[in-house]
Amino acid sequence: MSEQRAQGFFRWRAAYLFAAAAVYMADQASKAWAVSRLKEGATVRAFDGLLHFSYAENPGIAFGRLQEGGQFGRWMLSGLAALAVVGLLLYFFRTKRTDDRLLGAVALLLAGVAGNLTDRVRLGHVVDFIDVFIGSYQWPTFNIADASICVGAALLALDLILEGRAEGKRKREVGSRQMADGSSSASQGSND
Repeated sequence: MSEQRAQGFFRWRAAYLFAAAAVYMADQASKAWAVSRLKEGATVRAFDGLLHFSYAENPGIAFGRLQEGGQFGRWMLSGLAALAVVGLLLYFFRTKRTDDRLLGAVALLLAGVAGNLTDRVRLGHVVDFIDVFIGSYQWPTFNIADASICVGAALLALDLILEGRAEGKRKREVGSRQMADGSSSASQGSND
């Protein structure tokens, strides 16, 4: 890789890491606000009946699952999250792809996993505070890191679908060209 191309490669990734750091900081700042403003039982109704903010502690995984793990669960989930951060960073820097969809997805996943990992290590639980209501249904309480993980995972799934379709299209085009080349070779052979 040429030096100029390598600089562009790392500069582009640095921009995504900066965006991931910004999402991480927004997550941590919003959780600090939730602890100081909402921990005593207050509820802030941003859009009454649609969006509320109320404090919750989640020792489990996303949306309140696996909450009964105690200290073992805390450190097991922390270890898994730390491995995920390392894996995401390795993939982020080793992939040759530079498209926004993939790098954006990995940056969002990185920010979200790191945000919840920080809470789990520092506090022993994840701070959740965003309540969304759809009619009478209340979505499980979440935070910015959870939203970042969900959006990143959705973008990654979309990328897998679109890349799979593009790869299938490329294979069909190669197959069509090979058939066309084979039939033109056969017709030349019969004309000889």
